[in-house]
Amino acid sequence: MLQISPEKVAHVIVRARELDAKVASWDSPGDVREADSILESRSGDATEAELREFIRDMNEDEQASLVALMWVGRETYAADELEEAIATARAEKTNPTEDYLLGVPLLADYLEDGLDALGISVEDAEDGIL
Repeated sequence: MLQISPEKVAHVIVRARELDAKVASWDSPGDVREADSILESRSGDATEAELREFIRDMNEDEQASLVALMWVGRETYAADELEEAIATARAEKTNPTEDYLLGVPLLADYLEDGLDALGISVEDAEDGIL
């Protein structure tokens, strides 16, 4: 059984998509380019810091479920193997969960696919976030 609320997963999905939308900085750090600059990736990015803190503040069960859900979404485990995936996430944790997850390309897609595989509506979960 998933031990994290779909709303928390949706929060991670939304923030991860915001990070994915950012591009490498094309101007000098002191330049101001107004609307364009919001989509630039800069060191100390507030979106990444907020997402890291959000994941770090989760309890161990939530973190393990989030990792397992990502694994289900990328088809490392099938939906009916969720309990095994959660147990593996707990047993194999060696780095902070936020470091591991934010290093996964397509994190938002995998989490969304994981929710879908478990029959949980991503749209319903995102309603309270957006």
